[in-house]
Amino acid sequence: MNSKELIIRVRSAEKMHRMVFTSPAASTSDLLKMVCEELKDSPDNYSLHTEQRTSSPAVPISSRNLLNKYASGQVFYLFRSPHAPSMDQEESMQTEETVRKEIVMEPIDVQLLAESGKIERGRDEKLCRHGQNGRCIHCSPLEPYDEAYLKEHNIKHLSFHSYLKKKSSSASGSKFLGLEDLECKIKPGCRDHLPWPAAVCTKCSPSAVTLNRQSYRHVDNVMFENSRLVERFLNFWRTTSYQRIGFLYGRYEAHTDVPLGIRATVAAIYEPPQENSKDLVKLLPDERQDIVDSLAQALGLKKVGWIFTDLVAEDIKKGTVKNLRGIDTHFLSAQECITAGYFQNQHPNYIHKSQFGSKFVTVCVTGDKNNQVHMEGYSVSNQCMALVRDNCLVPTKDAPELGYIRIQGDNEFVPDVFYKVTDEFKNEVQRRARPLPVEYLLVDVPASTPLNPQYTFLANQSVHNKNPFPNENRLVDKQIQDFNALTDYYQQFNLLNEGDNTAEMARRFLEAMSDFHVLLYLATMDMLPFKDHMAGLLQAVRTEDAEAAWTWSRTSQWTTVEQLMLAAGSSDMSAPSSFSPMNEMPSLPGAEPWKCKYCTYENQPSQSSCEMCNLPR
Repeated sequence: MNSKELIIRVRSAEKMHRMVFTSPAASTSDLLKMVCEELKDSPDNYSLHTEQRTSSPAVPISSRNLLNKYASGQVFYLFRSPHAPSMDQEESMQTEETVRKEIVMEPIDVQLLAESGKIERGRDEKLCRHGQNGRCIHCSPLEPYDEAYLKEHNIKHLSFHSYLKKKSSSASGSKFLGLEDLECKIKPGCRDHLPWPAAVCTKCSPSAVTLNRQSYRHVDNVMFENSRLVERFLNFWRTTSYQRIGFLYGRYEAHTDVPLGIRATVAAIYEPPQENSKDLVKLLPDERQDIVDSLAQALGLKKVGWIFTDLVAEDIKKGTVKNLRGIDTHFLSAQECITAGYFQNQHPNYIHKSQFGSKFVTVCVTGDKNNQVHMEGYSVSNQCMALVRDNCLVPTKDAPELGYIRIQGDNEFVPDVFYKVTDEFKNEVQRRARPLPVEYLLVDVPASTPLNPQYTFLANQSVHNKNPFPNENRLVDKQIQDFNALTDYYQQFNLLNEGDNTAEMARRFLEAMSDFHVLLYLATMDMLPFKDHMAGLLQAVRTEDAEAAWTWSRTSQWTTVEQLMLAAGSSDMSAPSSFSPMNEMPSLPGAEPWKCKYCTYENQPSQSSCEMCNLPR
């Protein structure tokens, strides 16, 4: 080693840095700058110490404090300033304003936050001793979280906004409530020690988790607008005996049966690509999901939950099904809870500019105690969402009612998780969540249909719609969404006949187009590029404006479709219904492939109709 070389070592949270100086004018400022260049960070965020304690005196950083006053081999310790942002925070700060703009509260939350939620009571003639304009403890308004009122009206869970009112009415009187989701992972950016698993501290590691039954729920009721909506979904199971999954599209509204309550009103059920059997459903990648969401948004809807069947026929003649779920078995299995937690994490709830919980609901269609088909609604707790998000919860193999908290490995941190039970001596004790009864993770949400049906999509109540348009992704059920199916569906409304009353035809056209599955087929149809020309139709369906719908039907895009329908209906060799195999003609000697005049697809000589668009030759 050259006698003029000065070797300085610096221990940071990442590694030991070795610096070699040959200039006698090298300073502590030069040293800190060189180390921070390796860390790709600013020197302003760090301090140097001669002892491995953050409380020890920091070495002065300046160009006058020369390093030659230290012996070669001197070790310094680099600590991040407690007021400096972490590297992860610095990266996120660049997009913080953009993220804030994207965080928008639901209109129903804005509405309920502005309301007091107080429960008005009339004057009690027996107990009130004051005048008509007076108030006493017997007639003054109750808070929305009043326990006696909730018990009297059999309200098991607080509404979320009642919970907010209760938390903000504490003795401190603070009107601002801090809402934080549970964290089950090591917090990144701690500079006081080597990264985990080499070291960990109380500032960056989450504490043990004790699971509690959630006392509130983000959604208080799930209402399907009409029974026909559910029946169309259940027809798949009735014809195949296979289980089915669908996504619920609707809107959030005020639920007046619960103080400051929220109701998820379901207007449509979209069935994504999936593999089905009698015991299992597997969701497949969906290339059309963005189109479905944008279509729903244009109609004033959004994805509010998911629905699945768990049905086994008991007596086909009577139409009864087996009772598989209940207090003696399970309400939701651990795998279903994990799936619900996954969906809820994908659809977070925003309140007070923070992310907290989710309004996404789960609906299970199964058999009740009377062996009748019925719906059960649930959501999983915020604690369950955190366990699923941080990959801590897994299902057990043979017990659907039990989950299991993963054991910590070398590459993944898992906190200790406990739940409370009452022992045989009526003492409350903690147990480690291995295994974990999933009842600690569930919040029940009543699901039903109203006495007076509602119809966002008018086709569900139209007298002309005797054979509904096929639902998407039902190849197993031999239902195919193609041009033949659209023609058969459209002809039911007698819209291809000229000379009818224009107002009546406008009304029938609106009814025909006011179907979520029809609109989705038009938006994804390969034969004609319809997606970019549907804005006027979607607005007419949303506002139930028959005149606007009829105006749109006179555009060149739709009149072309009607001409194709007329051609398909009048041709002697028209394509058969999409519910049966394609007809083929015997090939003549020397026959050549023919090109479809509608979609230009080249077909084999034996095809009587186009293999791509199903229109006649």
